[in-house]
Amino acid sequence: MGYLEIIIIAVGLSMDAFAVSITLGLSVKTPKLIEYLIPGIFFGFFQALMPFIGHFAGSLFAGKINEFDHWVAFLLLCLIGANMIKDSFSKEDAREPASFQLTKMLLLAIATSIDALAVGITFAFFQVNIFVSILIIGLTTFFISIGGVKIGNLFGMKFKSKAEFIGGAVLILLGVKILIEHLFFM
Repeated sequence: MGYLEIIIIAVGLSMDAFAVSITLGLSVKTPKLIEYLIPGIFFGFFQALMPFIGHFAGSLFAGKINEFDHWVAFLLLCLIGANMIKDSFSKEDAREPASFQLTKMLLLAIATSIDALAVGITFAFFQVNIFVSILIIGLTTFFISIGGVKIGNLFGMKFKSKAEFIGGAVLILLGVKILIEHLFFM
């Protein structure tokens, strides 16, 4: 797996954080610098931490499932992507004011990064440089989250479902690409 694929995965994973950041941007009339940075820091950190944990866990059993690791990666990425697409059609969007409180941000960061844990497991199967990968994922999510706050503040909920849909589609396409590569080109 090359850097381009890792960047694409990073963008796909960051779409949940982007969608939540849009909601956070809605809640403030004129965001201060700290209100841009808080989501970026929280979401970026947890999006980087979860693949690291997943990679460690996946490394423990990656050698035992080399023959079907591409199927595991395909299934995990497709399940995550399908869930994101399903969520993009969800109508349950209470427009309550968002909060930048520590506990709420911590919960949001964990909730939006759970899918990155599964991606970390797939990284173990492909022996990806985890430190470079988590740096790319963390920084990508940091900047996309900051952009989400700005977009949310400017445009509102218009882009939330589109971002989740696109992120899910990207992850599914990457899963299909991995499967095709291993079935037909290995």
